[in-house]
Amino acid sequence: MLHCALIFLPESTVSIARQASEITLPAVNNGWHTVLQFLCSQFPFISETIWRQRIAAGKVHWFNGAVISADTPFMPSKRLCYYREVTAEPAIPFAHEILYRDQHIIVADKPHFLPVTPGGDYVNECLLARLQRDTGLSDIVPLHRLDRDTAGLVLFSVNAQSRPAYYQLFSEGTIHKQYQAVARLTPQAATAALPKQWHIANRIEKSTPRFINAIVAGEVNAQSTISLVAKSGELGLFELTPHSGKTHQLRLHMLSLAMPILHDTYYPKLQPKQAPQFDKPLQLLAKQLSFTDPLTQEQQQFSSKQQLSAWLG
Repeated sequence: MLHCALIFLPESTVSIARQASEITLPAVNNGWHTVLQFLCSQFPFISETIWRQRIAAGKVHWFNGAVISADTPFMPSKRLCYYREVTAEPAIPFAHEILYRDQHIIVADKPHFLPVTPGGDYVNECLLARLQRDTGLSDIVPLHRLDRDTAGLVLFSVNAQSRPAYYQLFSEGTIHKQYQAVARLTPQAATAALPKQWHIANRIEKSTPRFINAIVAGEVNAQSTISLVAKSGELGLFELTPHSGKTHQLRLHMLSLAMPILHDTYYPKLQPKQAPQFDKPLQLLAKQLSFTDPLTQEQQQFSSKQQLSAWLG
């Protein structure tokens, strides 16, 4: 499988992604005469001056490694590579761990605060980049999502040929995921006999701003089973099983029970952006993954070694 060629970039005061991001130019030209014009249109928060500097430094090139110039014409459907940059990338002072690795997959245990893939303020401080450095492999692809704020298990593919078989575990819903969460109990939950179980079924859609979601009226597209399994004072320990994969689904479903997950900065009210509060991680952990391996038909089960700090403390 062909990938964007790796290039050696000069040292800089900014954080530069070690591996290129890829974008395919649209098949229909909407008036862009040059690649530069397309990039300015596609990424309006990056100035033309910065794009010109990146192009001149060789940080934008075709998929085969051929460099472009500021005057390179727009070419429909051609694949382009560029290197993301941020000026002040936060350092995440928590370690990840590879729990399992074979020629097809990696199972990694992600700490709180570490994104899975580059995005926003992060280019190299993400689980994907760490695994690429650990293994020396470039073709590593996460098979599912896990919020930056959430800790726990993430399954990666390291083999392009077998990748579709592992993707199918998620598309067909044959992989079992179980999470743990800590939340303050409602008076009703505080007096309920254990275990207390809820089945949540509703509709989740994008909200405003675009990185948060909301429960809305309409056809069900999100389902979860939530069980209260232990109590300690005003706090409860919950086991959560998602039956669908909507962004922030478990956070919203806990909110729908009037028990938002402890230290959630998005729900019920979006908090102002600030530096990571390392002493107050979101109390949500992807604890277990289990599935039948699509290649060997063996039963696989993995458990995170992490524990939720609010429950321990």
